[in-house]
Amino acid sequence: QVQLEESGGGLVQAGGSLRLSCAASGRTSSTYTMGWFRQVPGKEREFVALIMSNGGYTNYADSVKGRFTISRDNAKNMMYLQMNSLKPEDTAVYYCAAGRSISMWMNDYDDWGQGTRVTVSS
Repeated sequence: QVQLEESGGGLVQAGGSLRLSCAASGRTSSTYTMGWFRQVPGKEREFVALIMSNGGYTNYADSVKGRFTISRDNAKNMMYLQMNSLKPEDTAVYYCAAGRSISMWMNDYDDWGQGTRVTVSS
């Protein structure tokens, strides 16, 4: 099992930037695919980005391509999401997750953090 804790959320104006962090603990956390998902009230949790265990492959939702960048530092057991050119529709609670397969589907992720809230004002 991997324990995850997000940080870095907050309030930002449209066009601004935020960097989310996810601290992972667990003996084999560096071998997991890591992902970011987000959720707004009344909607399903949606995929944002993922990064393979060694960082060699990444994938993004179409809605964030070119604006968000996912990265990880396995030596520090950290994952990041750099969010630029933020839009009001990016407002959500952002969750980091760890899983054993390279997947955009939340059901393929076994471990989740508690989430960090991002609010983008217009």
